Amino acid sequence: MRQVLIKYIIATLLLMTASSATYGQHAKFVLFGKPNEKGATLPKERKAVHPLTAPYFHEDSFITSDIRAWQLYHDFPKSSLIGGGKAHVTAVQLRLALTDRLQLVAYKDGYADFETGLVDASGAMDIAAGLKYNLIQDWDNDFHVSVGVGYEFKVGKGRVLQNDSEWRFWASANKGFGRLHLGGTVNFFLANDKDQGLGNSDHMTWHLHADYYVCEWFSPVVEINGYHTIDEGTMALPFSGVDVANLGGDKSEDVVTIGIGGEFRLINDLSIRAAYETPLSDRNDLFGYRWTISLIYSF
Repeated sequence: MRQVLIKYIIATLLLMTASSATYGQHAKFVLFGKPNEKGATLPKERKAVHPLTAPYFHEDSFITSDIRAWQLYHDFPKSSLIGGGKAHVTAVQLRLALTDRLQLVAYKDGYADFETGLVDASGAMDIAAGLKYNLIQDWDNDFHVSVGVGYEFKVGKGRVLQNDSEWRFWASANKGFGRLHLGGTVNFFLANDKDQGLGNSDHMTWHLHADYYVCEWFSPVVEINGYHTIDEGTMALPFSGVDVANLGGDKSEDVVTIGIGGEFRLINDLSIRAAYETPLSDRNDLFGYRWTISLIYSF
């Protein structure tokens, strides 16, 4: 983890020598049609930062074209049933504006390396993708609402790294107040194969976001994430797996975390983001703490 942080710090220092950065919540590249003119001319201080934590589940309402690279370092608490340990996850996401209101979202993939007292495994994660549609696009009042549907394919390696097949339905809203930008997302996940053992629970998550435009190159970010098991399924472990894997969990207790970080806008269309995340709820599940680092390139 230390080597990864050093690499990102060096990259940041080198890239910050460049002048004015642009970033946006509109797509400059639209596959069918033209970019939204109002989104393109929106002042920088009114443009929200994209979600930073819970990258597989937290989706804003904006239609963009971008590539996001992720590096997560996750610590498992020693008090948990798996006896502590750590996990590293590396992933890349693609978002592509098909029109100025419809977006293709390839939101889950990656490679995970688990080192715990119970599990020592590594391999590819499941792959998931979907479509997002922007219902309300009010640039004058900085208000946006979107809905989406996605599907996860059970191609991950091993029982720990895959969730089996499941549907995802979500809705999100974003509202800007000048330099302050707020957002929220709600997800519902429905297992597609109830005959499977582990990984067939139904669950929901919710995510809150706030960022503030301090200057052209920096915005602090605060996010809160919640995880709730609706139906534990036919086989469930005592922990849910939060946003990494569908392991069942206890539907009587939720897991809530808070992430604090920021976005540095380095050069044209390229930003680096980082956040530290820790539980707020008494039930930490498998959440000790997490560092999330992300690079995002908008086009």
